[in-house]
Amino acid sequence: QVRLVESGGGLVQAGGSLRLSCVVSGGTFSSYGMGWFRQAPGKDREFVAAINWSADSPYYADSVKGRFTISRDNAQNTVYLQMNSLKPEDTAIYFCAFARGGSYYLFLESYAYRGQGTQVTVSS
Repeated sequence: QVRLVESGGGLVQAGGSLRLSCVVSGGTFSSYGMGWFRQAPGKDREFVAAINWSADSPYYADSVKGRFTISRDNAQNTVYLQMNSLKPEDTAIYFCAFARGGSYYLFLESYAYRGQGTQVTVSS
């Protein structure tokens, strides 16, 4: 069974930074793509960023491009989301997901497993 555990969320002022981590256990991490999604209260779930197995093809939602960076450490079975220049509209629960294949994917249906999420709150 693949297990994903996120950490690094918290409360930050607008303009600040946070770094989220997602540790994966129970799967062949280095062979699969990974993604980050978020869901704010009263809003639809939203794709944030994704990365392929070899980390040479990151992909970002337009809303975070230039501010967020996704990366991975295959030796540590960990994917990261560095979030800079945070805005109040970035407030959401962020969760990572383990893909069904090795590429990057924009839709949650392309992921086989997901974590419980970590809360990110950006104050104005």
